[in-house]
Amino acid sequence: MLTEINPKLPMRDKTITKAYYINKLGFQVFGNNEFDGYLMVHKDNIQIHFFEFKDLDPKENYGQVYIRTNDIGKLYQTFLDNKVTIHPNGHLEIKTWGQREFALLDPDNNLLTFGESIK
Repeated sequence: MLTEINPKLPMRDKTITKAYYINKLGFQVFGNNEFDGYLMVHKDNIQIHFFEFKDLDPKENYGQVYIRTNDIGKLYQTFLDNKVTIHPNGHLEIKTWGQREFALLDPDNNLLTFGESIK
């Protein structure tokens, strides 16, 4: 019965968040309408939604999303080519749980982890 999940993450500044996801990560704005304090972006088969939280302290933000991919090497290289900062502890590597993963932090310190099964 469940068909999708669209995580909602906090953002301090819609303009900065929108620019990062579109210009750096290759997402597009989802939908025809602009909503005050809300942003929806999509890439391939996923959507991420953002709600405005102007008083967010990025050092205390624990927003996290795990995104599965079927070509992690290409995605990782694309982000490197776009000068996306990879999390210092999140460079592309094989994890003991059978995933190849890397991670990054967006402008509000939301953690995005990308993974592909190697099994």
